[in-house]
Amino acid sequence: MHFRFSTIVWKEMWQRKGRLVSGLLAITLGIAVIVGIQSITTVSKQVVARKLDLLGANIQVLPQGTSVDDYYSADIDAPTFPEDYVERIATSMLPGVDNLSPKLTRRVKVDGTPVILTGILPRNELASKPIWQASGLMAAELELACAPSKGRESVVTEEDLKAKRKSIDSLGSNDVWVGSLVAERLKLKKGTTVTLEGQPFTVAHLLPETGTIDDNRIFAHLHTVQKLLGTGRQISNIEIMGCCSEISDGLLGKLRNILPDTRITTIGHIVNTQIETNTLMSKISLVLLVIIILVGAISIATIGSPYSQQPTRGCLTSSVLRTFLYF
Repeated sequence: MHFRFSTIVWKEMWQRKGRLVSGLLAITLGIAVIVGIQSITTVSKQVVARKLDLLGANIQVLPQGTSVDDYYSADIDAPTFPEDYVERIATSMLPGVDNLSPKLTRRVKVDGTPVILTGILPRNELASKPIWQASGLMAAELELACAPSKGRESVVTEEDLKAKRKSIDSLGSNDVWVGSLVAERLKLKKGTTVTLEGQPFTVAHLLPETGTIDDNRIFAHLHTVQKLLGTGRQISNIEIMGCCSEISDGLLGKLRNILPDTRITTIGHIVNTQIETNTLMSKISLVLLVIIILVGAISIATIGSPYSQQPTRGCLTSSVLRTFLYF
């Protein structure tokens, strides 16, 4: 009787179908778990980056003693601090700080109607207000520290960059952007003139409705507002787009060390976006790991089961005896 290796393998697979299936299942699931976790991690980073980009700024730097009962209106008529604080944060090179948007906000009257005047740096403000970009304003592409895309080559030309800069810096010293509610209340349209503190301004753009206090604001260039109000190079707050993973790792504490005489707050539901995502990923990974362990345990138990050896008991002995008796 002649035995070939291929014959033994096929007979082994035929005799132990359960072991074959469980072994293949264990290997397949193991590979699937590795690929799945990697894919989930990559996609999660992209999703979180998009969510953060849409939500905008999530950290606010305010003067000490400022009330933060309402995060979105805490800067109105707040005390001021030097504009140099922006440079202090920028030069600190803290990881997770993606954009800085300084502001100066005061209540003023237009033809007897109270409005909120906010001085901004348009380039920085547009980066922290992605919803405005849907109305025709364009911001520079912001690379989030939460999900950097290394190795990706840029296809933006110098002409594209010039066009972006032109659109971003289109808020001139005598131009204003007007919130939707203010425009409706004062019956303002693009190109009309509005007088602020005795100085005429041209409405350069009507902002889309956001459902926040921004709908009640008139935005002008920060340095123009500083001159108009006579505050000098002072600001009332700094909005920061911060990476949520860095916030959970102590970014707020690092900012407080740099600016000890300020009050630094964050929006909880924005920060929780990535924390909840990371928690979900951990749970999914744990479930998949448990499945792998269970399948592996079942596979090992099947191999070691004495019942799986019954069909081949005596086969080797019979073959050996026939060989010796033949000679």
